[in-house]
Amino acid sequence: MAFDALVSKKAGALAMIAAAGVSLSPIPADARPAAAPTARQAVAPARHLPGGLSALAWLVADVNTGRVLASKNSHRKLAPASTLKTLFAVTVLPKFPARRVRQVSAGDLAGLGSGSSLVGVRQGQSYTVADLWNGVFLRSGNDAVHVLAAMNGGWSATAREMQQTARRLGARDTTVKSPDGYDAPGQVSSAYDLTVFARAGLANEDFARYCSTPRVAFPAAGGGSVQIENTNRMLVGSHGLSRYPGIIGVKNGYTSKAGNTLVAAARRNGHTLIATVLNPQSGELNGVYKEAGALLDWGFDRVARSEPVGRSGPGDDDGEDS
Repeated sequence: MAFDALVSKKAGALAMIAAAGVSLSPIPADARPAAAPTARQAVAPARHLPGGLSALAWLVADVNTGRVLASKNSHRKLAPASTLKTLFAVTVLPKFPARRVRQVSAGDLAGLGSGSSLVGVRQGQSYTVADLWNGVFLRSGNDAVHVLAAMNGGWSATAREMQQTARRLGARDTTVKSPDGYDAPGQVSSAYDLTVFARAGLANEDFARYCSTPRVAFPAAGGGSVQIENTNRMLVGSHGLSRYPGIIGVKNGYTSKAGNTLVAAARRNGHTLIATVLNPQSGELNGVYKEAGALLDWGFDRVARSEPVGRSGPGDDDGEDS
């Protein structure tokens, strides 16, 4: 089902997420291994999980209910790379209408990190807010993030606001230093928090549209436009991967410190799941996408068979040693 059907069916039910705070619920104790897991190990029975999971941390959850189906090290603090742009979007996207135009100044682009991913925003050229968000979501453009952050009161102010948004959503593992996800000392997040941000984002129709767009026209230097393609290989079906069935986004990332990171959401047979995968260690080509796909396949199989996953109240954890 396309993302717009997801929005029309579920946005009403999810509309209060960002305002009321987002949480995720754990699998029940009786679904855990009989033996006590070692620190930061998977909390679902190993025989039920897909093989080949090498990520330092991962989590798979139901978007609509917030239930965690399984996780490993979900609160481990790791460098998030561009998956942190989900929090940036949750924080800033609602503030500016899509048709608003910004003429980019030198100050807007100041401070771009060396080696940053760029969409090609140029000083002196004008862009709509929609153009800039397409640059953020499709090309992970740190230049587009810098312009939107400048519109939002500046780089440091935006980082502080993102930090406040994270805490309001119940995300306690995240420390924001650089709103674009660029590696910075002390900047961390977790599979749990990134799932929370994605779940909050998908309650916003614009977020859902941007994160699910495979290709779009982007203003070219000197006039006209060029087509840009989403760097999420799971969404577009590229680099030897097929498009994942039911995929609706959300965000991929990579830095030398973070490794490959991915928050992937998909919808099948009335269920919408998120798999968040941080820093696979296998070294396999497309490993982050393959591990996320395997977790989504496992999750859809599980919810189709209506296996209980449980809920928790205040003060409960997600069943991990953390």
